[in-house]
Amino acid sequence: MRGLGSWLPRAALLSRSRPPPWSSPRAWLGSACPEEAPAPPAAAEEWAPEPVSWPERLADLVTPLWRLDYEQQLRVKEEALRGLLDKLEGRLRALGSADAEAGALCSRLRPFLPSPVIDGYRNKSNFAIRQGPDGRPRTVGYVLGSRREPRPVCVQAGHLRHIPEGHQRVARCYEAFLRQSPLDPYGDGQGGGHWHELTVRSARRGHTMAIVACHPQQLSPDELRAHREQLREFFTRGPGEVCGLTSLYFQEHRPCSPGQVCYQLLAGEPHIFEDLPGLKIRISPGAFFQINPDAVEVLYRVVGELSGLDPDTLLLDLSQGTGATSLSLAQHTAQVLSTGLVGQAVEDARWTAAFNGITNWEFHADHVDNVVPQLIKSQEAGQSLVAMVDPSRTGLSNQVVRALRNCRAIRRLVFVSCYPGGKAKRNFLELCCPPDPDKDLLGEPFVLRQAVPVDMFPHTLHYELVLLFTSI
Repeated sequence: MRGLGSWLPRAALLSRSRPPPWSSPRAWLGSACPEEAPAPPAAAEEWAPEPVSWPERLADLVTPLWRLDYEQQLRVKEEALRGLLDKLEGRLRALGSADAEAGALCSRLRPFLPSPVIDGYRNKSNFAIRQGPDGRPRTVGYVLGSRREPRPVCVQAGHLRHIPEGHQRVARCYEAFLRQSPLDPYGDGQGGGHWHELTVRSARRGHTMAIVACHPQQLSPDELRAHREQLREFFTRGPGEVCGLTSLYFQEHRPCSPGQVCYQLLAGEPHIFEDLPGLKIRISPGAFFQINPDAVEVLYRVVGELSGLDPDTLLLDLSQGTGATSLSLAQHTAQVLSTGLVGQAVEDARWTAAFNGITNWEFHADHVDNVVPQLIKSQEAGQSLVAMVDPSRTGLSNQVVRALRNCRAIRRLVFVSCYPGGKAKRNFLELCCPPDPDKDLLGEPFVLRQAVPVDMFPHTLHYELVLLFTSI
């Protein structure tokens, strides 16, 4: 495989004279979607000359591989993944692992599984409000800035390849609404203003949900109610009607009960629904669901294959989100116990289980340290225990890693990581290193058997990595 420098010069983010954007905390501020924030590849400063336009600068930052054909994109990601596995292998050797001979981890890497959809695949987009490059103060898009800019500017996102036209249409309409509203946008760091970011969610069956955030500041309840009504009228009977929204939510920035966000349904249905093979999934405005629904089907198929489930298996799901992964696997196993859900996702998962007639799925709000011993005691004779984790970009907590490592009944562990180059590296080492009493890692180490990358995020440097670990 050729190195990055041999064919990537066209895919530049920056000139050699300019520091990379990820070196500045204000370089990428526009969307709240962390999977878009680019992780710098090796020798990033050697990429092409500085783009000449704001749209190109934004595209190169948010979707840094967009100039390459899709086959080349996958080669970039595979080369980066092999480098990561080589580094992890070296760390394991330094820790004294018996399963870290040279090339061992890369030999267990399977080929990249491509996304079935390359463009417009996102089912969730976040848009900010700032002054545009042309000086217009109420521009909706992604905020772009660097050390060279006196202040960040907001660039419209209509040219970004991964955002569907339906999301872009809602953003354009929201911008039109802002320019007729007497309220100012919420000021960055200034504490004033009201209208905040826009979130657009969608599903393949044609559902579209818009969530408009607003800071009430000193508005009275009656004043805030009047502006909510203007927003509702704009999107249901005014110019925004062209968006065909299934759901319109108003998200008020004010104190709410612990773990809750203040969502108020202004128009339409309270939920949107996604269809997977044999499963209808309910999605609330604040619940997580994977960004690329077509690639999700590929991901769930891989997880099912690596889990090795059968009618005598007890599946422990420590994943976040709406519980869709374990619910899709419930028909292949004896019982599913889920502990990783929070907030609206709990009710979404319960609805999904009931609607689809799934009776062997249960949610436990207890901490994993308390759940695992209960599972071991309740296991029926001959029943195997498989654990599945799909943490956020922050990885698994130390408590969860210790619980998994010290539970001798877990013979198989499936780890799904959306950011293997981040905190997941620490999780990998702690799962596979020799016993370490100082860290309370007393059980025998897990062994990596297979690593399957799934491209969930075309045009970006990110992907999902499914790791199969087994006990020795």
